[in-house]
Amino acid sequence: MSIGLLYERSENDENGIKLTAEQLGIDLTFIPFRKIAITIGKNLLNVASKGKNFTEVLKDIKVVLNRAQSKNRRVYAAHTLEVLGKKVINSSTIEFTCYSKFRTLVELWALGLSIPKTTYVPCDPFDKTKDGRVIHNELDIADLLQQEIGTEVVIKPDAGTHGKGIVLSKNRQTLLGNIQKTEPSIINPVGIVAQELIQKWFYDLRIIVFKEKGKQPVCHPIALARAGFADFRTNTFLGNLVFDAKLPFHIQKLAVKCGETLSKNHDAWVFALDAMVNVGENKQVDDEIVKAELQKAAETFAVVTKIKKDETRLRDFKVWNSKLETAFKNYMSTEPYAKIKSIIEENVQINQANIVFHEANSCPEFWEQTRLVAGINVAVPLLKGAQSLL
Repeated sequence: MSIGLLYERSENDENGIKLTAEQLGIDLTFIPFRKIAITIGKNLLNVASKGKNFTEVLKDIKVVLNRAQSKNRRVYAAHTLEVLGKKVINSSTIEFTCYSKFRTLVELWALGLSIPKTTYVPCDPFDKTKDGRVIHNELDIADLLQQEIGTEVVIKPDAGTHGKGIVLSKNRQTLLGNIQKTEPSIINPVGIVAQELIQKWFYDLRIIVFKEKGKQPVCHPIALARAGFADFRTNTFLGNLVFDAKLPFHIQKLAVKCGETLSKNHDAWVFALDAMVNVGENKQVDDEIVKAELQKAAETFAVVTKIKKDETRLRDFKVWNSKLETAFKNYMSTEPYAKIKSIIEENVQINQANIVFHEANSCPEFWEQTRLVAGINVAVPLLKGAQSLL
């Protein structure tokens, strides 16, 4: 029996999983999950692309790494494969929970873990009646959000990623405008999800937790800190920088607790948890000093950014990967990098009691930043977790 790698396209992470499997001596069977037809009927199962039939291939697979990038496709894939008797990392119940920010937070809240104050209003800004009239709900929604959260309100697509569609309202007029722009979509199926504005500083944290069958869950002790002042969202897709930050044991324990809660007792799993530190005014360095060091660090990081965009990765992944590793090594060896890293680690240490978990990613991107900055190749716990289920 073998391990399958299900994916939509062969991107950096998937190529990284293939390369890591090769280094570990693990055979992978590849399963495309985009332009493929899955057909069921009476005594019938057929899985085929235009050029190849995968029905027999699937029979020899026992465990599948589910790397479909679309959250919807990941849920479909996990559930279908489990019905076919396969083990999946991550499971369909995990994917169902992590698909939704609100469902994730409900699970963490129920266990008493610290989350941002979050409100879900299961009502869209506009409803259309059968006779074509439009019913406006935005005033009622705004009233509810301000009643529950207050003046500063962050609206988020419930199934969004990469900071897309996250908007901050600092007054009622802006709030109404943001509500009016929130339409039902694939990343926001119904209603409005909103949160209080956490008074973090210039960074947030991505924390990796994982488990193999028969072993205790583990929190990787180094977080990926995403940092910058350009926007209240510190996502690197918005132009922010990345640093490694050592996690206090207290935060590591809480992260493991998050993983255990979301896993629903499955034997093997991998999560990337997103967390903020509610710093408030408890800062040890002036903002202007941090901004100056970030600007210096950005000059070296520009080389990393250029290589990340280099299309040679599509033709020769190993050569491109070597260039990327060298660029990150040079970036992380600079004095500005060391200064920002030190500021973040000290701030996390003194404010560790104020950690707030706000999202869990069941299919995290990892090959570039998490692997080379935080120092964990997520392909390893994915593959070893799969091996443990064979």
